[in-house]
Amino acid sequence: MKTAHQIIQEKAIKELISIESDRPVVDALIIMAEYRIGALIVMQKKKMVGIISERDYASKIVLKGKSSKDTLISDIMTKDVLTLNVGDSFEKGLQIMTDKRIRHLPVMKDEEVIGVLSLGDLVKEMIEHQKTLIEQLESFIKN
Repeated sequence: MKTAHQIIQEKAIKELISIESDRPVVDALIIMAEYRIGALIVMQKKKMVGIISERDYASKIVLKGKSSKDTLISDIMTKDVLTLNVGDSFEKGLQIMTDKRIRHLPVMKDEEVIGVLSLGDLVKEMIEHQKTLIEQLESFIKN
């Protein structure tokens, strides 16, 4: 069973994509669109202070009739961020996402964010894990 760190290492985007909290929301939207991702880590002086997602944008800007050009990221970001540690299993990540109804989890190594796992990343890993288990069981039954 793979750890959060192993899955992060296999992702196509190797860098941590982040944004500062004092920037307008539209800047976050531009970055998310460019990288085709659904959330950004919000950093301040190399420390994670929050996360901003498409869901934050939809519920706190669009539905409230605010402007993404005039609203700062700090005004709508999620400040209490749930995380995974590098050694946590993908199953733990799936459990947290399911229980808390979230789609993105930063992965921490000590106090440093090393990447973000999406629900899609973890579902993909679950499918691969189950395929491997099925192959092992089929091999066992044949022998």
